[in-house]
Amino acid sequence: MNIVVLVKQVPDSGSARALDPSDNTVARATADNVINEMDEYAIEEALQVRDREGGEVTVLTVGPDSATDAIRKALSMGADKAVHVSDEAIHGSDAIATSAVLAAALGQLEYDLILCGAEATDAQMSVMPALLSERLGIPQLSGARKLTIEGGTAKVERQTDAGYWALEAPLPAIVSTWDSINEPRYPSFKGIMAAKKKPVESKSLADLGVDAGTVGLGNATTQVVDFAPRPPKGAGVKVTDEGDGAEKLVGFLAEQKIV
Repeated sequence: MNIVVLVKQVPDSGSARALDPSDNTVARATADNVINEMDEYAIEEALQVRDREGGEVTVLTVGPDSATDAIRKALSMGADKAVHVSDEAIHGSDAIATSAVLAAALGQLEYDLILCGAEATDAQMSVMPALLSERLGIPQLSGARKLTIEGGTAKVERQTDAGYWALEAPLPAIVSTWDSINEPRYPSFKGIMAAKKKPVESKSLADLGVDAGTVGLGNATTQVVDFAPRPPKGAGVKVTDEGDGAEKLVGFLAEQKIV
């Protein structure tokens, strides 16, 4: 079975993040960049499916040169190989344009199953599986908390507030995973060393047959018009309970339009 995992490098959500004032895009060059946390669950699930069903796992990412760090993390976990799409013209692309680039890259790969995290922590849009499903003409099973492959069918339990839905679709299919699906493994020293020898294929937009004039910030459907840094944290309000503490607290919350 050929499994492709979509991986994205994002600014660490636990550190300070900023926008670049030159074009109002995320300042990735100066950020503490890491592999998207949700993608680690997709990688782990791909490895488990491969170990049960046989085949290989290919990691696919679109991003600048620094995204190789995310690729190496996935390879050190156990993925077999990787494809890195990197082109300066991609900078500032929205989800629609990015999906076109990913679809073109996937069109040059053999796949039975595509896995990805349910969302990226830098945007939290959760639209990429649906966009790729439409572009590739394959079914999507989103929000999986459990995945099984039976013959030529993918079956998932989709996480909901009330429990789960049981869904299935014929392969090839794209499946997005939540963090409830498994517990990602930590790369071993052996895995880290082995990752250095695994093949990583670099591709440009020209290699994919994608017109550079159709992607990038100039073609984005939305844009950040202006932004300002977060205001400094104030000292807060201290309420002294003199028998009317609850009334004062409710009054404060009402004033802040919280209740």
